[in-house]
Amino acid sequence: MQEQETFEVLARWDSEAAVWVAESDDIPGLVAEADSPNNLARKLKILIPELLELNSVPVRRTAKFHVRYESLGATWRGDHKSWLA
Repeated sequence: MQEQETFEVLARWDSEAAVWVAESDDIPGLVAEADSPNNLARKLKILIPELLELNSVPVRRTAKFHVRYESLGATWRGDHKSWLA
């Protein structure tokens, strides 16, 4: 059984806009924003599979992604899975 690929996403708090902004070197074209980590994760579960498909990035049926959240010197991490079509 092959190990599932995990995509890394960095989300930083933008205090001026009051949103989390996510980007990734692993996922071409990914830039997303949301007002909370939960809303950002929901958005990423939709955007990541779409961007991987549009960029012809080969992945298995599910894509796992880690989000590293950074705000005011604090860092934490969320693990998520997204189903591909």
